[in-house]
Amino acid sequence: MAVWIQAQQLQGDALHQMQSLYGQHFPIEVRHYLSQWIEGQLWDAIDLENPQEELKAKRLLDSLIQELQKKAEHQVGEDGFLLKIKLGHYASQLKSTYDRCPLELVRCIKHILYTEQRLVREATNSSSPVGSLMDSMSQKYHQINQAFEELRVLTQDTENDLRKLQHNQEYFIIQYQESLRIQAQLSSLATLPPADRQLREPSLLSKRATVEAWLTREANTLQKYRLGLAEKHQKTLALLRKQQTVILDDELIQWKRRQQLAGNGGPPEGGLDILQSWCEKLAETIWQNRQQIRRAEHLRQQLPIPGPIEELLTELNSTITDIISTLVTSTFIIEKQPPQVLKTQTKFAATVRLLVGGKLNVHMNPPQVKATIISEQQAKALLKNENTRNDSSGEILNNNCVMEYHQTTGTLSAHFRNMSLKRIRRSDRRGAESVTEEKFTILFESQFSVGGNELVFQVKVSLRGCVPSKWYLSGTLLFSQHHYSFTVHVSLLNLICFLSL
Repeated sequence: MAVWIQAQQLQGDALHQMQSLYGQHFPIEVRHYLSQWIEGQLWDAIDLENPQEELKAKRLLDSLIQELQKKAEHQVGEDGFLLKIKLGHYASQLKSTYDRCPLELVRCIKHILYTEQRLVREATNSSSPVGSLMDSMSQKYHQINQAFEELRVLTQDTENDLRKLQHNQEYFIIQYQESLRIQAQLSSLATLPPADRQLREPSLLSKRATVEAWLTREANTLQKYRLGLAEKHQKTLALLRKQQTVILDDELIQWKRRQQLAGNGGPPEGGLDILQSWCEKLAETIWQNRQQIRRAEHLRQQLPIPGPIEELLTELNSTITDIISTLVTSTFIIEKQPPQVLKTQTKFAATVRLLVGGKLNVHMNPPQVKATIISEQQAKALLKNENTRNDSSGEILNNNCVMEYHQTTGTLSAHFRNMSLKRIRRSDRRGAESVTEEKFTILFESQFSVGGNELVFQVKVSLRGCVPSKWYLSGTLLFSQHHYSFTVHVSLLNLICFLSL
C-alpha cells in the first residue's frame, strides 16, 4: 500500500506530526496530488553532500514542476478551476524556492518520506498487540514518549505554580507597602496635639497589627510555595536526567555503534530524524525549566525571606546547567564519516551535525567548525585536558566550515565537501614497525553560545577514533552567567584511520 494512503489514516499526535512536515516550503496539496509520482522517484540515489549531484536534483525539480502543471491542466469544472489556479501557483512557488538549490528539494522530500514511513510503521506496530509485544524497539519508543508526556505535565504544573507564586508575592509587596504607609502615619502622630493623637492612634495601631499578622502568615505561605516549587523542580530534573540518559547513553550510542559497523561493511546506520526529535524535545523541556528556575530566583531576590530556598535554587541552577551542557555537547556528532583510508592530495568529505542547534537557536549566529588531524598521543593528552590546541599531526586543506541551517528539515550541520590531507607528520619509527601501526584521528572543534551568550560551549568530537571506545573527548561549558565550571564527555568511535602517503 502506498505510504501516502497509510499516512492519511494516522490519528492523534502522529497525524499532527505528519501535517507539521508541510508548509510553504512544500505544500501538502503537492504531496497529495502527486503522491504516486513522488513515491516512484529514486530520491535516495542522490547524495546530498556531493555538489556534482545537483544536476540530477535539478532534473527531478523540473519533472516535479511539469507533473504539477500537467495536473493543473487536467482540472475541469468550477472546483477544478480553483484547483488549477492553486496547483499552478505551487509550481511557480517551488521553482522560485528551489531553482537555485535543487538539492534542498531532495533533502526536504527525503525527510518527509522517511518521517511518514516511520510514523506509519509505529502506528502499525502499536495497533497490533502481538507486534507491540514482540517489537522491543516500539516498546522503548513508547516508553520514551510516555516519559516526555510526563515531563510536559510536570513542566506545565510548575509553570502554573510559579504564576501563582508571582501573583501572591506581588499582592504581598502591596500589603507590605501598606504597612509602611501605616507606620509612616503613626510616626507623624508625634507632631499632632495629644487629643488628636489619642483619637487616631488606636485605629492605626489596630490596622498595623492586622496587616503585620497577615504579612507574617503570608510570608510563611510564600516560603512554603517556594519550597514546594523547588521540590517539584527537583522531581522534574531527576526525570529529565533519566530521560536524557536513555536517549544519549543508549539510543545515540547505539546509532554511533551502527555507524561504526556500517563503516566496516555492515548495514546502514539509519537516519537521525527520530533522535533529533527526541533531543529537541529534551532541549525544549530543559530550557523551559531553566527559565522557570531563573524566574523563581528573580522572585526570591525581589523579596528575600530567610530560609533554605536560596541554597535549593543554587543547586537547581547548577543541575539544570549541567543537564543542558550534557545535552548540547553530546549531540555534536559526526553524521557522515570519511573513508577509513586517507591518502595525501586526495579529496574527502565529512559532515558534522548539532542535533539541538535549531531548537536552541544556535543557527541565529552560525558557529564555525575546524577539523584537525591529531595522533594517538595527542588524543590521550586531550583526554587528560592537557593543552595541545596548537599541536597537530599534519595539515588538512579546507578544514574550516560554517554550520548551515536547513529550515525544511530543522538540521544544523557543517558539510566539509572538499577536505584534503596535504601532509602528515609521523613519529620516528623503530626497526620493523610499519606505517600502519601508527594511528591518527580527525578532531572537529567548535564554539557557540546559547541564550544570548548566557552559556558558551566548546565542543570536540573525533572521526575514526584512534583510541578504545571507552575513552572520550570533551565538550566543555566555558562559562555561564552563574559561573559554573564542569566537563561533559562526548564518545569517540572506535574505528582506526590509516593514513597512506
